[in-house]
Amino acid sequence: MRALSAYVAGASRRKLPRAVADKTKHHIMDTLAAMVSGSRLAPGAMAISYARRLGGVKEACIAGTRLVTSSANAALANAMMAHADETDDSHQLAFYHPGCAVVPAALAVAERESSNGSALLSAVALGYDIGCRVNFALGAMRFHLAGHSTHSFGALFGAAAAAGALVRLSPAQARWLLSYTAQQASGISCWMRDPDHIEKAFDFGGMPARNGVSAALMVASGMSGVDDVFSGERNFLYAFGGEDRAAELARGLGERYEILNANIKKWSVGSPIQAALDSMQELIRCHGLKAGDVKKVKIQVQDHEAAIVNDRDMPDICLQHLIAVMLIDGTVTFATSHDVARMKNRGVLDLRKKIELCGSAELTRSGGRQAIVEVWMNDGRHVRHHTRAVKGTSGNPMTRAEVDEKCVDLLAPVLGRRKTRALVDAVWDLEKLNDIRILRPLLQP
Repeated sequence: MRALSAYVAGASRRKLPRAVADKTKHHIMDTLAAMVSGSRLAPGAMAISYARRLGGVKEACIAGTRLVTSSANAALANAMMAHADETDDSHQLAFYHPGCAVVPAALAVAERESSNGSALLSAVALGYDIGCRVNFALGAMRFHLAGHSTHSFGALFGAAAAAGALVRLSPAQARWLLSYTAQQASGISCWMRDPDHIEKAFDFGGMPARNGVSAALMVASGMSGVDDVFSGERNFLYAFGGEDRAAELARGLGERYEILNANIKKWSVGSPIQAALDSMQELIRCHGLKAGDVKKVKIQVQDHEAAIVNDRDMPDICLQHLIAVMLIDGTVTFATSHDVARMKNRGVLDLRKKIELCGSAELTRSGGRQAIVEVWMNDGRHVRHHTRAVKGTSGNPMTRAEVDEKCVDLLAPVLGRRKTRALVDAVWDLEKLNDIRILRPLLQP
């Protein structure tokens, strides 16, 4: 508790290493793009409508709109927009999506507090550090398999830590922040059965972002709480079965920055599909594959990932559909990966019948996000590609130019080219911003 609370309270005074600051900008930019593009999808539209009805003091903006509301309401709406589909980032070992909760929470409180760009950078990096370590302490995969939602727990503690740093809580207050956060921790993994991705957007982003901001603002307003929620009698880890891993909460703080281990998606689709698209793109590039050439496709991914993306009824989380689209179009774009009507296209459906997805025990044991794609062609050829490090992961990171290109593609249809360019350039130079509210008009259409 001493180490953790001191680390949260000291975030605003620590200078991030250059590589960490640069990677943090990538994740802020990627999440802003997910928010703005998500404002035009059904979960985002629902979140905006809900926030508009709530009203609230004008503290922070809702991206993609001209609506300004309370920081808690803005955090909720922006976070649901950030996870309105599968565009946002992820952290595979901690088994959750950090950015969709941490960045909206940090942005909302930074607007409220008129924080500068460096403070926002430090807060976001802190959020990834704390959220990941909570999931490590819980035993992320064990926790998920027991029915809990790691996506809600890690995201909540990350959002709270980021918000707490921006309101400059003391070490004693940071202890209370963690206790207020723990009391709000919830989430069960039945989100997998959400057919419309609306509750899932709330579970992954909206709920943890709102609750994290609320915890920080309650403590900042003078509320006190329990000093030792992670170590005292009947503590958080005792309740959720992680006491034997308590040391994970503080291990490597200030030395191992978890944002460096987080993934940005090249493709605006579900994380388990990324490796398969990378492999198929490489096979198309090397062998000139066309849809009409294909007799059979076999794709292997990790066992638990196969279950998530197998023949789903949403285009951006259905592996077979997206592989078919890539074979027909030669690539996958944000627009094509969200084209619901195309899931009924006869050509796509006929090609899907030739695509087999199966879980691989070997890939599960080896870890990492991998895929093996094999294609048998009508002329008798057989080609194979194994993606061992997905583009955008720590083993194969996207460059600034690649992140820039992805984000411009997502932002421009909503904000226009000129405003998009100004927003992206401002984030790349975030340390130069004296007041984060300078970004507000750039986030509004």
